Amino acid sequence: MDLSPLFKEFKFKNLTLKNRFVMAPMTRSKSPNGIPTQLSKDYYTRRADGDVGLIITEGVNIDRSSSAGYPDVPVIDEGTLSIWQEITSSVHQSGGKIAIQLWHVGCIRSLEFDKENKVESVSPSGVYPLDSKAANHQTRSLELSEVEGIVNSFAEAAANAKKAGFDAIEIHAAHGYLIDQFFWDVTNKRQDKYGGQTLGERTRFAVEIVKACREQVGTEFPIILRFSNWKLGRYEQNLFSNTQELEEFIKPLSNAGVDIFHASSRNYSQPEFEGSALNLAGWTQKISQKPTITVGSVGLDSDFISSFKDAENSNIENLVDRMSNDEFDLVAVGRALLGEPNWVKKVKENNFDSIIPYTKESLEKLY
Repeated sequence: MDLSPLFKEFKFKNLTLKNRFVMAPMTRSKSPNGIPTQLSKDYYTRRADGDVGLIITEGVNIDRSSSAGYPDVPVIDEGTLSIWQEITSSVHQSGGKIAIQLWHVGCIRSLEFDKENKVESVSPSGVYPLDSKAANHQTRSLELSEVEGIVNSFAEAAANAKKAGFDAIEIHAAHGYLIDQFFWDVTNKRQDKYGGQTLGERTRFAVEIVKACREQVGTEFPIILRFSNWKLGRYEQNLFSNTQELEEFIKPLSNAGVDIFHASSRNYSQPEFEGSALNLAGWTQKISQKPTITVGSVGLDSDFISSFKDAENSNIENLVDRMSNDEFDLVAVGRALLGEPNWVKKVKENNFDSIIPYTKESLEKLY
């Protein structure tokens, strides 16, 4: 099978990638006190050595105490600039490109984080959206000045990311975390300018973050926005049930300055809406007329891996066909790259038998 559509060069603004594969962001909890280590540098460099076109880091906390919700997650601030500079330089020396994912968890927090509730948990309206023991973290509504302060903190993080040598930023607005909490009417009951009866109105917080980041990084530095139509622990809860609602969501974000949309699906091969084979990334590209990244179980299971050996299998044909039809522009691979840092290189070389499968052990090692 001709896999060349997956290995075409991609260019957008200042970003040039040697192929269409992206390493999806995956939380590692390997940065004590929020400081990345040599292990972090080795981890990302190994994937660059494996020919991943664009690496997106694990979620990185903005410089705000309420941003954190998981143990040992890195932060981007003046104190960590030097190590991030070492990481980006190492990735570049290996021929890769790297974007940083900027993150604020809101009230979605691990039970293993801040067990004594020393750090306040915040959300748009003080509503915890999940039926979980994690609700023992008391959460409160953000004051108006705090919301505006978080916007500024995202902008500061973007400025520091550019200083640190990153090739792009990704704003994490998916999976039920803070920005997504503003999108969802279940968690956003605000009566001020950051609330609203419509989904379009509730994008205001994200729109302001995008605009503030753009002011810091300039016009040619790519801004990626990751969003989803599902929530952690509430997979049946959707932001949009049809293309009209998706368009109401996408348009203000696109107009605000998002360059690339990272549309998170649990399975990229599934249609997003009835009556069309397009997935979420495909519909987003159609609406925004901007590049999109598709993600969701790419390369994860044995059926998909075996499909590279067997042209009769529809999984790889599906991916290549969609890419060939310009349904989306980039393909994010997550857990498969934990088991096999050289996954992209081995696919290109048709060296499928040596691909190390993703396992529980590789997840625990996170090397």
